[in-house]
Amino acid sequence: MKKIICGKLYDGISDKLQENMEILIDKKNIISVGKNIESLHDTEIIDLSHLTVAPGMIDAHVHAAFFDWREIDKDDIYYTNSMRTLAVAECARKTLAGGFTTIRHIGWFREDNSLDVKRAIEKGFIEGSRMVVAPHFLCTPGSHGDSTQKLGVNPMLSNFLEGQLPTMGSGADFFRNAVRKEVKHGTDFIKIMATGGFFTPNDSPEDKQLSDDELQAIIDTANSLHTTVTAHAYTSELITTLVKMGIHGIEHASMIDEETARLMEQYNVYLVPTFCPYDEIIMLDEEKLAQKPEAFQKKLKYYRQRLVKGRKTIINSKLKLGYGTDLVTGYNNYECGREYSAWLRNGVNPFRALKAATATNAEILGLKDVGTIQPGKLADISGWPRDLLTDHMALLDCGFVMKEGKVYNAVSYAD
Repeated sequence: MKKIICGKLYDGISDKLQENMEILIDKKNIISVGKNIESLHDTEIIDLSHLTVAPGMIDAHVHAAFFDWREIDKDDIYYTNSMRTLAVAECARKTLAGGFTTIRHIGWFREDNSLDVKRAIEKGFIEGSRMVVAPHFLCTPGSHGDSTQKLGVNPMLSNFLEGQLPTMGSGADFFRNAVRKEVKHGTDFIKIMATGGFFTPNDSPEDKQLSDDELQAIIDTANSLHTTVTAHAYTSELITTLVKMGIHGIEHASMIDEETARLMEQYNVYLVPTFCPYDEIIMLDEEKLAQKPEAFQKKLKYYRQRLVKGRKTIINSKLKLGYGTDLVTGYNNYECGREYSAWLRNGVNPFRALKAATATNAEILGLKDVGTIQPGKLADISGWPRDLLTDHMALLDCGFVMKEGKVYNAVSYAD
């Protein structure tokens, strides 16, 4: 057995930090939480009295298939599937070291064998965060999920590389079959690229990139196979359509209006808002903004007012908010604490952010054994030397990490 002596405890349940708490662990599971817990004489004592102890954090929007954001432009030509697979494994290792014991890998433009990485971690062959995986985007040619956009001036090469994207196509029948194949291969959920985006050069976040028939085919097929669906979407018009079709979740929704937020609340559709990638334009950080590709910068500047208004709508809503980083430029994918910084600097209550990164994300990901510190749950536990309630950099500076009762080396990614 192990017993953790907490400095302060955030349990993922109550919006408070508890003093003088202890956690008793037997093998993989928490068996008791309280003060002055009795334990056997040979129980290993882990003294974290200098840390704030919390559930292992969860990042619900990670693109794990690259080593460094400066390398992404090389992906289509220079990265092999094997290289992406190694990158996924390295990302999972680093996110675990950073105190995020679970990540949701939400797809990549090309094959990365992320399901194999997930299985290798589950079997204990390699170390890494627990992974919830959708290996491929469901998307159409020329869309935000089509990495060959930038090669459109070379149709022969672009069309050849299109053939390497197994879930990109057109028509309701294509997408029904794509969902069935993804489920057959072991996907944990379905990810739709429903609109254009900021990162890709030749589309707009206002673009609707799948027809109503295609969207409905995806959602209905996934529902029939007991699989959830989330959609990359920005605009209220399309989000309204998706909600009424039965979508389970939305990623981003950065330009949402109040009426659509109320509709999402009514239908209990979750939102992972990914504040971090748009923070430079909202907070007007010119130095960080300059690190993004030129087309990305132009779109952020063009849509700034709508992004500012949308963020206020999200923060003031009662939406079920998940925590996800979506880091592809400026920061690396394993720096999961960046999103906490964005939430706190935008005035979000820290307990709301902590709940999003723990209990709420566990619910969104369909994980019943993690997200809170209470008897019966897996012993996924993190420890933080900084003040979680006042320091926006706190979740970049991990001082302790345990996953399923095993202690791993903790790493700080704070600047």
